[in-house]
Amino acid sequence: MVSVKVSAAKSTPLTRNLPTFITFDKSTEEHTVRDLKKAITAKNPKFHPSRQKLTLKGDSKALADNATLKDAGVVDGTEVTVKDLGPQIGWRTVYLIEYAGPLVIHPLIYHFPAVFYGGPVQHSLLQKYVYAAVMLHFVKRELETIFVHRFSHGTMPFRNVFKNSGHYHILSGVLLAYSVYSPTYAANSPYIRGTIRENPAFLWSCLALWLFAELSNLHTHIVLRNLRPAGTAKRAIPYGYGFSLVSCPNYFFETLAWTVIAVMTGSYAAWIFLVAGTYQMAVWAVKKHKNYKKEFGKDYPANRKAMFPFIL
Repeated sequence: MVSVKVSAAKSTPLTRNLPTFITFDKSTEEHTVRDLKKAITAKNPKFHPSRQKLTLKGDSKALADNATLKDAGVVDGTEVTVKDLGPQIGWRTVYLIEYAGPLVIHPLIYHFPAVFYGGPVQHSLLQKYVYAAVMLHFVKRELETIFVHRFSHGTMPFRNVFKNSGHYHILSGVLLAYSVYSPTYAANSPYIRGTIRENPAFLWSCLALWLFAELSNLHTHIVLRNLRPAGTAKRAIPYGYGFSLVSCPNYFFETLAWTVIAVMTGSYAAWIFLVAGTYQMAVWAVKKHKNYKKEFGKDYPANRKAMFPFIL
């Protein structure tokens, strides 16, 4: 029999009944941190496991859900601190909300120019192609979220949905759409007429490169999905197309796709979104690269970079 004391990191309505003791009939090798969270929820049904962050008393490092109590350092008589993370929302739901924004915003601005620009806009080939590319990109992202991605973390704080969605709804939604579908890029605009931006060869070349990047991005997502069995947080070393040079080719190909849009249009909004997105993905890539090397050590390919081949 194992007894664990659970105390509150901070008093909240859901932690008022703490401290308490959780007792297990089996050894710490046979129970996980997730079991401890479920036991806390059993005493307070409103305190869902997704809201709980468990740490050892006096430590700030969160205990991994899938770790056994023994591996987490929890033995008979150990005191564990629980923090209420607040209302949670599923990662999959957040992704769906993020990508839905541009799918609504772009058609509104593209199809109702009189509302946003005060008159009709004779759409150029550039505008038509960019509209199709952006819509296809975010439809792809929605489908990947539903059918491809497997998430190691089930939820995140609900407040994050506003921060995460703002990046897509504002930068690649309102800002990009309002810029690219404006009269500046219309068929009769001096910015377009007689320039490379109405040259079919240039536009089709850009679209071909964009399609290559999008399909490559999809392929790497499928590779990553197949590395993780459903319902687990298992990690393995990815190999194959894209992974021979970098740890996160999905971010590299995403950057390439948006670089094409920025070059095609020359829009300040496209460049702003590209720079902001590339910076964030680079931060994630470096972190994931370090985690790969830490977890797999000498088994991890030494010649790989994080995101950009031979550079970063």
